[in-house]
Amino acid sequence: MSAVDTLFVIASSALVLLMTPALGLFYAGMVNRNNTLSTILNSTMLYALIALQWIILGYTLAFGEDKGGILGGFNHIFLIDTNYSYVGNIPEKLFVFFQMLFAVIGAAIITGSLVERMRFGVLLIFILCWSALAYDILAHWVWGEGWLMKIGSLDFAGGGVVHIAAGVAGLVGCIMLGKRKFKRGLLPHSLPLSFIGAILLWMGWLGFNTGSALSVNSVAVNAFITTNFSVVGAMLSWMIIEWTKYGKPTLLGSITGIVAGLVAITPAAGFVTPFASIVIGFLASPICFFAISFLKSKLGYDDTLDAFGLHGIGGIWGGIATGLFATSSVNAIVSEEAAGEGLFYSGDFNLLFVQIIAILACFLLSAVVSYVILKIMGYFVTLRVEENQEENGLDQSLHGEIAYR
Repeated sequence: MSAVDTLFVIASSALVLLMTPALGLFYAGMVNRNNTLSTILNSTMLYALIALQWIILGYTLAFGEDKGGILGGFNHIFLIDTNYSYVGNIPEKLFVFFQMLFAVIGAAIITGSLVERMRFGVLLIFILCWSALAYDILAHWVWGEGWLMKIGSLDFAGGGVVHIAAGVAGLVGCIMLGKRKFKRGLLPHSLPLSFIGAILLWMGWLGFNTGSALSVNSVAVNAFITTNFSVVGAMLSWMIIEWTKYGKPTLLGSITGIVAGLVAITPAAGFVTPFASIVIGFLASPICFFAISFLKSKLGYDDTLDAFGLHGIGGIWGGIATGLFATSSVNAIVSEEAAGEGLFYSGDFNLLFVQIIAILACFLLSAVVSYVILKIMGYFVTLRVEENQEENGLDQSLHGEIAYR
C-alpha cells in the first residue's frame, strides 16, 4: 500500500462526495421556487439509496470476476473479499467507496430531466433499478474487464458510463412522463443558488477526474490541468455564442458552460494535452447549446434542466474527442491498452471507431433499460404527480415544506 496514493484518493473521494449536494443546488436554483426543496431532496436521498445498492450488489456487478465480458460475478457481493486486497497501490475498500460516488452522481444527474412532475417514490425505484441494470453493467463493460475495455475503448472518468448513460435515461424518462403542464418561471428562480452549485461542482469534479488516476503521478497532474482548461474554453465559447445571438452575456450561460466543459473533458482528462482540452471545451459549448436551444424544441421533449443536452450530448462529444486527441505522450495506456492513438496523432480511425462503438453501447443500453423499467412501472403505479400537486409545487404537496416564506 502507498500511503501517499491512499491519502490522495481519500481526498479525491471527499471532493467527489461534494458533487451530489452541489448538483442538488445547481438544479434547485433553476426550477420554480415551489420545487426547490424537492429538487435538492432528490439528489440527497439518492446518495443513501445508491450507496446501499453499490455495497450489496453494484460493486460486484461492476468489478467482480468477469463473466463473458458482460458483467461481474458475485465474488464481491456485500463486499466479500475486499478487506485485505488492493487495487493498484490503494486498499480495495477505498476503491469501492471512490467508485460508489460515481454511481451516486450518475443517478443524481438523471433527476434533472424529471423534476417538477415525477412522483418521489417512483423516482427512487426507477433510478435504483436503472443503477443495477444499466450503470453497474456499463461500469463493468468499460472499467471492469468487460468487452468495451477489451476492444480498447477509453473512458478516463465516466464520460460514457456516467454522463451519456444518465443523460439518455433522463431523456427517455422525460419523454415517457410527458411535458410539464405548468411552466411558470421558466427562467431560474435563484441564479446565485445555481452559481454556488456550479462552483462546488467544479471543485468536486477535480476529485472526480484527477482521482481517477488512483495515484499521485503525471497522469493525475494532467487530468487536474485539463479539467480546468476545458472549463476555460467552454465558458468563453458559451459567452461568445450568447453575446452574438442575444446581445448579452449571462451568468446562466457562464455556469452552463462550466458544466459543459467539465462533462466533455471527463472521458479524455487523462489522455489528452492541455491545449487539446481547451479545444474540447471550446467546442463543447456550441454542441450543447445546439442541443438545448434547437434540438429540444425541434423534437418536442421537455428535458426540464437539460440533463440530456448537457450530460448526454456533452458526454458523446467527449467520447469522440478522446478518439481524436488521445496520445501516448500523456498516458502510456493509450498505446498499450487502447485501440490506438487518437486520429490527430496516428492518422488512423481505429480508436475513434472504437469510441463510437462505446458511445452507442452506452446510449442503447441506458435507453432500453430506462424504457423497460418505466414501462413496467407504468402498469402498476402512476408515474406523474397529480395535476394539482404539479400546479402547487412539489415542496408543499409531496414533502410538506416551503423553501421561501
